[in-house]
Amino acid sequence: MHLISYSSAGWESWGLAHQPLIRDRMPILIDDDLCFEDRGGVLRPATIVNRWLRSRPLNGAPAVRTWEIDARSLCDWLTFLQGHGVEPLGDRNRLRDALSLYAGHRLAGDLEHRWDTTTWNLHMGVLSGFYRWAQEEGYAQAVPFTYKTGRRMADGVLVAVEHNMAKLRSPRPHTSVKHLERDFAQLFVRVLAGLLPDGEADTAFRGREGARNAAMAGLVLASGLRRQEFTCLTVHEIPPIPMRRTKVPVLFPLAAATTKGQKARTTWTGYDALAAVHQYMELDRAASAEGFVWRPPPRLGGPLVVEAPDWEGATIDGVRRPWHRLTPSERLRLVSPEGQSPLLGLQSNGKPFVDWATVFRRTSARIRERFEPRFPTVAPHRLRHSFAMHTLEWLVTGYYRQAAALVKETGGDAAMALYLTRSDPMLVLRDLLGHQSVVSTQLYIARLDVQRIYRDASNRSHAYADLAGDPAVAAELAAEFDEDRSA
Repeated sequence: MHLISYSSAGWESWGLAHQPLIRDRMPILIDDDLCFEDRGGVLRPATIVNRWLRSRPLNGAPAVRTWEIDARSLCDWLTFLQGHGVEPLGDRNRLRDALSLYAGHRLAGDLEHRWDTTTWNLHMGVLSGFYRWAQEEGYAQAVPFTYKTGRRMADGVLVAVEHNMAKLRSPRPHTSVKHLERDFAQLFVRVLAGLLPDGEADTAFRGREGARNAAMAGLVLASGLRRQEFTCLTVHEIPPIPMRRTKVPVLFPLAAATTKGQKARTTWTGYDALAAVHQYMELDRAASAEGFVWRPPPRLGGPLVVEAPDWEGATIDGVRRPWHRLTPSERLRLVSPEGQSPLLGLQSNGKPFVDWATVFRRTSARIRERFEPRFPTVAPHRLRHSFAMHTLEWLVTGYYRQAAALVKETGGDAAMALYLTRSDPMLVLRDLLGHQSVVSTQLYIARLDVQRIYRDASNRSHAYADLAGDPAVAAELAAEFDEDRSA
């Protein structure tokens, strides 16, 4: 069985009256004999899978990466069934026997084909979704999974949920999502910049582009951008620095075409992180771009010439276009008439830089070797998790109320003050991360030391109200948290 990615390029030469109704980059499964149906017009399982894949963008999966994962899961499953003579949409008992054998193959078989628990559960979720759809559409006789019904709280409402019994028990959430505590985050940014942990220059550092790497990492830690979002960010979309330093976050709109699921959102960033980015743009980035002429290779589709750029968009190949409509692949092709890319992160030769995973991994290894043996390996998404952790702590501890008070005193952004003081922290974090449901955002609670956060928040609020010196208040507060510790 083969798995390809569809492209409509050149469809006019295929002898068709109309362009096929298939989205570009949609995965397609093809049997080895290149046929999609048997005699009598009977659709093959691969063809039915392809129909399900084409329905995914309309059923909560707009991201290309999701389609690819779904297609790979089903391709592996169909190939396995084909090798054992099992009809993919046939008898339930045969399918359950095959599923049991598949579990042994993937969880305890040869190392080359073995999966961990997380990967197995991901694939079982894909297969479950496909079989339920196939049964509803009349393609499948039965679903090979067994489900257990339970209940849980969601947004204060008790809702029914189903658990696929084929899925394995996962580690507790606080052990599966990784983030950097504030001291480790500061250490990471400093070492990226070529500094020692105390902020002094590291004379042993032999790397390059320290200002770029540190500025980008600091921006992600302060805004929660995904790798695609910050890799494809143009300098013209960076918010301007406020005229004076402020504790209130700076709003940071993100283009829908670069976000996961193509959902536009507005996050925020801190003053210091934004200032570091502007300093990089004015000094190190300008030096990297000056004197170099770069053109995207033909495999990317050739250059898209950018003229008269501003905050909203630019004239691209003679047509005015807004930034928010440009896809990541199109952004990598942007170039000015002088031969410079407008993307934020550049290499020393003016070429757009995309390999952030390698930079972060090597820096993590250097920190472990020289400064902190406990330091984890940092991937770009770990910085996004860290933003979520730090922001939730910031919101819960009452810093946002202090920021709002500062706005009130200085005549700043009253709208931001109202938003921070009147909005639930989880709803604020949901909006910043771009989650569709607050249920997804609530998963972050389990990753935080919630008891410490609320204890610190209580201490601050009592101190602010001049109540910390009251023995009765102090005793009551201590008793509350002592009781939690002894439970």
